[in-house]
Amino acid sequence: MKKDKLLWVDDEIGLLRPHILFLQGKGYDVDTVTNGQDALDRCRETTYDLIFLDENMPGLSGLETLSLIKDICPAVPVVMITKSEEENIMDMAIGKKIADYLIKPVNPNQILLSLKKNLHQRDIVSEAAQSAYQQDFGRIGMRISDSLEAEEWKELYRRLVYWELELEAAEGPMSEMLAMQKAEANAAFAKFVKREYPRWMAGMDPRAPQSVQEARPLMSPDLFKRKLFPMLDQGEKVFFVLLDNFRYDQWRVVAREVSQSFAVDEQLYFSILPTATQYARNAIFSGLMPDQIARMFPSLWVDEDDEESKNLNEAPLIQTLIERFRRNDSFSYHKINDAAAAERLVAQLPSLERNSLNVAVFNFIDMLSHSRTESKMIRELASTEAAYRSITLSWYRHSPLSELMRELAARRWKVVLTTDHGSIRVSTPVKVQSQNKEINTNLRYKLSRHMTYNPKQVFEVLRPSDLHLPSPNVSTKYIFATGKDYFVYPNNYNYYVSYYSDTFQHGGISMEEMLIPLVTLTPL
Repeated sequence: MKKDKLLWVDDEIGLLRPHILFLQGKGYDVDTVTNGQDALDRCRETTYDLIFLDENMPGLSGLETLSLIKDICPAVPVVMITKSEEENIMDMAIGKKIADYLIKPVNPNQILLSLKKNLHQRDIVSEAAQSAYQQDFGRIGMRISDSLEAEEWKELYRRLVYWELELEAAEGPMSEMLAMQKAEANAAFAKFVKREYPRWMAGMDPRAPQSVQEARPLMSPDLFKRKLFPMLDQGEKVFFVLLDNFRYDQWRVVAREVSQSFAVDEQLYFSILPTATQYARNAIFSGLMPDQIARMFPSLWVDEDDEESKNLNEAPLIQTLIERFRRNDSFSYHKINDAAAAERLVAQLPSLERNSLNVAVFNFIDMLSHSRTESKMIRELASTEAAYRSITLSWYRHSPLSELMRELAARRWKVVLTTDHGSIRVSTPVKVQSQNKEINTNLRYKLSRHMTYNPKQVFEVLRPSDLHLPSPNVSTKYIFATGKDYFVYPNNYNYYVSYYSDTFQHGGISMEEMLIPLVTLTPL
């Protein structure tokens, strides 16, 4: 095993002999020099894992040496050691990106702690996380095998995502165990949805008994009625931001950025089926299920086989919802497909203050998901779940959305941040065949009059009206993929399998697609 190599720079290095022996006894390889110039020479000749640097030395000072070391080896952590407690010296050292700052006299344990923090923290944290997950593994497994209710599924999914993020940097059996446990949870979740979803849909009928209506969880058509309207009734000015195809794990990494400007109230809600924009987002903005939209507002509903874009009528749908509830809310609607549109929205904020409600839809994450399918380069950049989250976080930090959120916080606007559905990384092809050309192209759900498939591999809906789904034809039926399955045709089977395997898709049944964030943000 390679020893970590250290350089200690101090003009009184002889007095530090006990510390050097202590570190050597702990397995470190320690070089020593007594001045800044010798330190620079050593850095040019040798690669060090960490450098201890005295601040007060004759000749080149510690701060001067620090600047020159950063030119030679900018990535090497430098721990500044000094007798001075003057704040300006600390500020200058921190400004030059030191890794740590210790005040003399230092004891061996301080030195060891600094080494662990700067050289071994990742390994220590990873080992601790794997150990903690190992202890939680059994408890999660027992929960999966229980007969869980909707709220319990939300808590279980939160727990799985928590461990996914904790183990993100870890390599080893715990990450593999978590992946298997998540797959097991998704299999149980699919059984839960198959059993409960028809009952939830019965509660969508306004003629159903109140007890039946209240028995289902919060779902897509409920957001305006149960979340936004009560806030508007309290006199709040609300900015509703919808990030298309935004998963809960992506929200958790973005949450660290958002919480710098807002107090965060986070919950999860259930997307309707299919977990696709045409259905779930239109349900959000209309407050209706898809078949109700098609029946009540046929000009605003676009069938699967229509060439027209499926999300062109969102502003009119919001207007119908406000009118149905006999409300007088003034609102604006903005669809953001590029940076220029986002910048225009930020510039319009002063004029938007007159509205009680403003709605903005950001499509970047959905575009990223589709680009990952179609572009080999994007697929390489987002090769893992962790990389997919990282790209989302990087986009947020440098996007106009981040600027918009800071502006909204400064203007003291309440923000509701959510999505219409999530996505899942698919890996298992399931064959579907249709004799009709009207079958839709989505890989996670299909609807057609005549389809051939294995009913044991899908969630089969023979009467779409039972799930409040439109029926383009009398004999139309729907099927939904579960877990990591995706639908492929027998023709050119191998081509489609290689093209779509390991891509992020949506429309079907999984925790990632259906359990999605709904976050209320209050400016700090």
